[in-house]
Amino acid sequence: MTHIDIPNEKQLVEKRDRWFDKLQQMFDGTYREPIAFVLDGVRANGVCDPYREPEQWVDECMRDIAENKAKLILNEDKFVPVCVEFGLYGVHYIDRILGSNVYFKAGQWYNDYITTPIGELRDPDLAHDETFLLSIRAAKRFAEVGGKFALFGLPTIASALNIAINLYGQEILMAMLEEPEAARRDLETINRTLIRIHKAFMDILPQKQLQPVISWGRTQPPGYGQVCGCSTQLLSGELYREMVADLDDAVLATYEHGGMIHLCGSHAQHIETFRNMKSLKAVQVNDRAAEDLQLYFDGLREDQILYLCPCKGMTVERAMEITGGKRLVINAHLNERIVI
Repeated sequence: MTHIDIPNEKQLVEKRDRWFDKLQQMFDGTYREPIAFVLDGVRANGVCDPYREPEQWVDECMRDIAENKAKLILNEDKFVPVCVEFGLYGVHYIDRILGSNVYFKAGQWYNDYITTPIGELRDPDLAHDETFLLSIRAAKRFAEVGGKFALFGLPTIASALNIAINLYGQEILMAMLEEPEAARRDLETINRTLIRIHKAFMDILPQKQLQPVISWGRTQPPGYGQVCGCSTQLLSGELYREMVADLDDAVLATYEHGGMIHLCGSHAQHIETFRNMKSLKAVQVNDRAAEDLQLYFDGLREDQILYLCPCKGMTVERAMEITGGKRLVINAHLNERIVI
């Protein structure tokens, strides 16, 4: 099998690309429509076990798109990208590649801390790593059968700090203060791994179809990457700036146009650093982070846009009061219509 036909695919690609053009205008600062940009993508579903049959799982997702979801892109009120996301091992994909025991319990993935002393983490042998190769098989299958319309969402490649905390727990935070050289060595090792994996997927997937994790809700124009900044809330502004920020920026710089950082906690102490990160072009906020929208809007560069998941603490109405729709992408739910 070399392709799964999607009816009227040429028309659907053209519609998707028109939405991409509008989104790029938001990034470029030339978006002039009187409302915020609304994003509301969908994921395709596969039935088989993707950990055993990744190729078949991709085929099933593409058939789901062809039969049920492709036409959703024709929505005129919001951008509804249609995505195949291979979310292998949840947020613990990289942990497993770096030697952690990852297991499923009570409906979600967990990992055990590794016993390697901090400062002695080694680069993984990706050419023989089962987890990495499984995800590469899925990406290659998508490149074969995915046509030109659907988007492929990467596994959670996350960030050096997120992964270091997954591997070591609070010990890596203590080491950043007490053994900074050892901690930095491991952070750099992790970051090299992240960049290698991003590049591996970039070598397989067409740029217009590659999206980082949460592809349906954080969709960016082609050529943008992403890091997960969840755990930066645990660091002071100074410690993040000195130990981690350049690593996050280096991951984003792997992509032609830079990219996004995801935030979900209290991260406002890093706004000045975010402002100075050359490759950081978008900040995605949800839950607690969304409540600080005003701080991000006022403190970031004019060419850094905001992706907002509305919540009780930051409604669409309040976000529009703050931004006037400028530099703002609102993540909606499929069964809701956001009226600005």
